[in-house]
Amino acid sequence: MKILMIGDVVGGPGRKIFQREIPRLRRELGLSAVIVNAENCAAGSGITSALAKDFLASGADAITLGDHTWGQKEFAGQIESCDRLVRPANYASECPGKGWRLITLPTFSFAVVNVQGRVFMGAVDCPFKAMDRVLNEIPKNVPVFVDFHAEATSEKITLGYYLDGRVTALVGTHTHVQTSDALVLPQGTAYLTDLGMTGPYVSSIGRDLKPVTKKFITGLPSRFDVAEGPCVLEGAVIDFDPVSKRANSIETLRVRDPFQS
Repeated sequence: MKILMIGDVVGGPGRKIFQREIPRLRRELGLSAVIVNAENCAAGSGITSALAKDFLASGADAITLGDHTWGQKEFAGQIESCDRLVRPANYASECPGKGWRLITLPTFSFAVVNVQGRVFMGAVDCPFKAMDRVLNEIPKNVPVFVDFHAEATSEKITLGYYLDGRVTALVGTHTHVQTSDALVLPQGTAYLTDLGMTGPYVSSIGRDLKPVTKKFITGLPSRFDVAEGPCVLEGAVIDFDPVSKRANSIETLRVRDPFQS
């Protein structure tokens, strides 16, 4: 079986390329399921319940989030009603929402987990201990797919090896830059440091270049709007055995609109 995991969707442009490409990719690649990180899909920060429903209607089977989970202030009151969506499992226990879910499809079932890093990120509980706890809760007979939303490559790599053989796949999100280190770890876990980004690529990781450049030069605060223009969809396809729960392969994927000069 094959699952496509897609990197951070940025704003309306990212949503549009997702909606356009997913039906074709599901058909041409023979995908069994699609997992998408959508924590930047609402004007670049957060998500809403309406957008979550749109992703599911457009071909996603599960949605993961990250440090912008609460980017839309009304979402804290909406998250409990969102089906097949997970926020970081290492948020405070008082936070609404779920850190993992069991996704049951006609052909098979799998678990999706979201966890957030601590290095160069906001204060959250230990992702290593959170994964130990979550794996004790998940049924043992289902493959487990983890979205580790983190900044530091060392933290991502270390958690990958920590969970090797215990999950089917661990992929990173958050940096919006796809890495070239996709591999199956020794005990059968598919690993990639970062899936990349789904959104406008003539940009600073999805944001309009002018205010970002001004911020770097002057240090003055600026509003970082989502960029316009040609988009890219990035992620990785994991081929796995649903019985052994081991990954057979992981290959990065990129669909890029032509550059418009």
